[in-house]
Parts: sequence; C-alpha cells; structure tokens
Amino acid sequence: MKNMEGQRVPEVTFRTRQGAEWKDVTSKELFAGKKVVVFALPGAFTPTCSSAHVPRYNELAPALKASGVDSVVCISVNDGFVMEEWGRAQNADKVLFIPDGNAEFTQGMGMLVDKRGLGFGQRSWRYSMLVDDGVVKKMFIEPEVEGDPFTVSDADTMLKHLDPNAKAPADVLMIGREGCSHCARARKVLQERGLPFDEIKATPRNLRAATGKSSTPQIFIDGKYIGGADELEKYFAPGK
Repeated sequence: MKNMEGQRVPEVTFRTRQGAEWKDVTSKELFAGKKVVVFALPGAFTPTCSSAHVPRYNELAPALKASGVDSVVCISVNDGFVMEEWGRAQNADKVLFIPDGNAEFTQGMGMLVDKRGLGFGQRSWRYSMLVDDGVVKKMFIEPEVEGDPFTVSDADTMLKHLDPNAKAPADVLMIGREGCSHCARARKVLQERGLPFDEIKATPRNLRAATGKSSTPQIFIDGKYIGGADELEKYFAPGK
C-alpha cells in the first residue's frame, strides 16, 4: 500500500446523495482550509465496518474535534444511495459519509485492492489519515496480510496520535425499565454529566445473569459494575 504522507489528496468530485437529491462534493470542499480525519474501509454494511470502525469514530468524534479536527469523514467504494442509507442505519450523525463510487479517490491514494474473490470487485484497503488543508499529515495503513486486518486505523489510535493525553469518554451501560423512577434518576445523573450511554431493556434473566440483582437500574462504567441509582450518585459524588 502507498503511504501518501506529505502529499496532497487526489482532486476528485464525489457524487453524494442528500435526501432525494444528488450533490457533487469536491476534494477542495472537503479538505481546503480544514483539518480532517478520514477513515476508509472495504464496504458499507460489512461486519467489521458496521460493528467497530464506524461506531467508534462516531463515539470519539467529539474528542477528535476537541483535539483540533474540523470533521470526521468515512470513505468507501460504494454508491451514494448505499452510503447515505448506511449512515442512517448506523445512527452515525457525527461522521460524514462520502461515496467513492468510481474508486477515483481510492485509486489516487494508492489504496485500491482487488476483492473479486469475495464478489466485491475493486474496493478500498482499510486505512485512516489526518489531512490538513488538503495535505496528508499522517496515515495509519492496515498491514498487508490475508483477510481484512483492523489493528491501526481505529479511532482510538487516531485520537492518541492527535493528543496522547486525550481521554476517551467512558463506556456506560444501563439495564433499565420504562416507568422506573430510579432509572429516570440515573438517566438524569448521566445526562447532567454529559455522558452518553446505552440502555438495554431489563428482563429477569439479564438482570440475574449480569448482576445477580432483580431491581433496576443496574449500571456499568468501563466494564466496572457500579450498581443502582444510589450507587451511581455516590460514584460521582465530590471527592470520589
């Protein structure tokens, strides 16, 4: 794979879909006068791309922007219809999805690979890069090994490059129920602290399996079991 550090990104026009209309977006519009994080991947709706690559960039987009980035862009050799629908399905509202339908940008980056064995035709190799005013400042290119490696083009690696001291937001999970006043209290605590969280619907089985408890909510932060709403408030109490 070709490392383009120190060189300008290819000048191409991307055919994007916005709602019911086509919109042409040029490389200049995407990159001129801006600091942009780009991550490129083999295909929309594919397993690693959908379960890990896109979601984590969307989660870390605020931290990346706090480190001086203007926008976070996902590029794939797919058409505008597919990329628009994929972004919607991913609920990735902090990432700009750009279709490289003719693979012109990917080819210009030296990242076009043959995936005909999978029935994909030609696609992009997986990589990420930091682009400053159209010039590639840093690239993280996945190793050239069999399959679809995903080891260095992730969002956490890019964030550490931008700011070694940056701290990623905590991963918070709440098992809760609608109509539960203690759940509402826990949600308020998390929201007041600006902590995004995932909530799953409580069942007797998942409560017992995860915590050995039968009451809601039950909360985990960065893999650590916190407890219910009372324990959450103590966890965030001054001096803790």
